[in-house]
Amino acid sequence: MWLTGTPAELDALTAALIAAGHLTQRGTRRALTGADAGRHRLYLRLTVTAAAKRPASGPEQGGALIDLDAARAHRRPA
Repeated sequence: MWLTGTPAELDALTAALIAAGHLTQRGTRRALTGADAGRHRLYLRLTVTAAAKRPASGPEQGGALIDLDAARAHRRPA
């Protein structure tokens, strides 16, 4: 899958996805240009087993959510 975001967003998303499955391939983080300056793209390949159970967390027991709007509000301009 392709991920696009700030370095902090990519780190948080990668950690959350790795917690849900097994990372089989990580691409090179590439800086975007133009209107997307300050953001990067990253390719990840994961293996997720449907039968694996995660410990319940969060109010709906579906795991923690990443608030991307809050993360974007706190990012520094490039």
